[in-house]
Amino acid sequence: MSIIKLKNISYSYDEERVLDKLSLDIEKNKITYLLGNSGSGKTTILRLITGLEVPQEGNVYIENVLVSIANSLIVPPEKRKIGYIFQDLALWPHFTVYKNIAFGLQNKKESDIEKKVLDMLDFFGLKDSANKFPHQLSGGQQQMIAISRALVLKPKILLMDEPLANLDIKSKRKILKYLVLLKENFNLSIVYVTHDHREAFEIADDIVVLNDGKIQDSGSTEKIKNSDNEFVKDFLEIEDD
Repeated sequence: MSIIKLKNISYSYDEERVLDKLSLDIEKNKITYLLGNSGSGKTTILRLITGLEVPQEGNVYIENVLVSIANSLIVPPEKRKIGYIFQDLALWPHFTVYKNIAFGLQNKKESDIEKKVLDMLDFFGLKDSANKFPHQLSGGQQQMIAISRALVLKPKILLMDEPLANLDIKSKRKILKYLVLLKENFNLSIVYVTHDHREAFEIADDIVVLNDGKIQDSGSTEKIKNSDNEFVKDFLEIEDD
């Protein structure tokens, strides 16, 4: 069952075509990787899903609800129940870990804020870090705080834009294992952008390979590994060099 549907999407920046009549279904409660080189359209897809951009052609659906049409936003980002982890994490350096996670709850005037924040910290084993500041944490711990800040708002979809790019292999694998647990424990649909197919092969349920705003191939890890598409085969060989 699809939770996200992009239908005949086209998008350009300064007359440069980034997405070209792209159609994509993303399945519910799966980890879907968007794989491709820089400029292939991966981040633009995330921004269209979350509502930070609207398509110039085509429609965006979330849970079969039309949320964007050509040049028009129907459902604003804050109403889409989506968490977004940016590449730079965007943690507030002057806020403690606790305040970083609690910020969104306070804005929404949620109840039991302390319990919700501590439950997230407990899930990641970071309760002792509640009063620390981001600069006092490792890169992997900062990543967990960014994820906690998104998840405490109970999104149905989590979008991640290459947030592990600067982590060492050990920290990266730890976070990847957490993503599988998050999908299962929180019934999350995760859409993850990367250019590293080895990372995608570790945990992806589905992989979509993009080039020049078009889908070259999509499907399971095994399907992508054995793809007949020439671009996909070349891409995987280049990345292995």
